[in-house]
Amino acid sequence: MHGEAIHLAEIERQIAATAANLRELIEQAASYSAAISEELVGQRIDDQAARLEILIRRREELLRSRAGED
Repeated sequence: MHGEAIHLAEIERQIAATAANLRELIEQAASYSAAISEELVGQRIDDQAARLEILIRRREELLRSRAGED
């Protein structure tokens, strides 16, 4: 169970970092005017949003499995 707590803490850390990256990329996208830069930032935003969804799902699965152990 201790390992799961560490795993959950790592997922939480990754979620926070990914959400911060996403916010930063959105701010960058708002300040860029060149189409190529907008496309690149847009792709990075999509990548980070997908990563965030995966991490949130992993956290939910881990929490559900922990709730089943109680």
